[in-house]
Amino acid sequence: MTALNPSVSSTVTEFVLLGFPGCWQIQLFLFSLLLVVYVLTLLGNGAIICAVRWDPRLHTPMYLLLGNFAFLEIWYVSSTVPNMLGNILSKTKAISFYGCFLQFYFFFSLGTTECLFLAVMAYDRYLAICRPLHYPTIMTGWLCSMLMSLCWLTGFLGYPIPIFFISQLPFCGPNIIDHFLCDMAPLMALSCAPAPITEFIFYTQTSLVLSFTVLYILRSYTLLLRAVFQIPSAAGRQKAFSTCGSHLVVVSLFYGTVMVMYVSPTYGISALMQKIITLVYSVMTPLFNPLIYSLRNKDMKLALRNILYGMRISQNS
Repeated sequence: MTALNPSVSSTVTEFVLLGFPGCWQIQLFLFSLLLVVYVLTLLGNGAIICAVRWDPRLHTPMYLLLGNFAFLEIWYVSSTVPNMLGNILSKTKAISFYGCFLQFYFFFSLGTTECLFLAVMAYDRYLAICRPLHYPTIMTGWLCSMLMSLCWLTGFLGYPIPIFFISQLPFCGPNIIDHFLCDMAPLMALSCAPAPITEFIFYTQTSLVLSFTVLYILRSYTLLLRAVFQIPSAAGRQKAFSTCGSHLVVVSLFYGTVMVMYVSPTYGISALMQKIITLVYSVMTPLFNPLIYSLRNKDMKLALRNILYGMRISQNS
């Protein structure tokens, strides 16, 4: 078979994703659990998008960022879960060569975009709390739109070249990937020819994105918490601590698991543990993010309540 380049021959036309081990009953349980999580993720993030779209009071930079972030989360979880669900019910558990690398590309591009969005959202919160008087003049609609566009463009333009070169490696067999998605390490392990330079460039790029964004987020929240300590009102401090703490929980959950996979060595981690870690940041955090970032917000809850109330009126009329 020819890969993405006709001059590169390979005997591998598809890969087999083993997924999670277990008998048929366990597979059905995993299918049901993943399906419920996926539906809840779509509903939660979809509700945020609708609220930001339909409520004029939420047409501010903070909520526009949240709406875009929710849209991103829907695509991020959709890059893996539908294929996982089909793979569980499949007898062959096969994914085509092209399908595997397309999933690889979208998974990493969307993940990178999420890292950048988290950094931009931390910057937005820093401005709102640490420089409230200058916030309207700094975080304008133009700047917010520019930052969101840069997040999307950087995320999707950063990986085509390295993933293209990985796809050009000879894959002569075997074609079994002990994972539930097409990831860097298992694909490189199946290549018939070592490519240390390509692997080094890919991991260096990923590490730089993760390190830069997590350091910026930590710096922003450090300054933000310092400002919180200066709030004279105890109720104000408690509210700010609650907001910052919940945000940091999600950031820590996402970055902690991602950095274990792509920054620290994974040679001593079992295949099952790598799958569980990947499941946390690729499936669970998109479920938690709407709860943490938006549904605890008073304005967002009011907007969602108004939307539901309007839907009931339209159904009864």
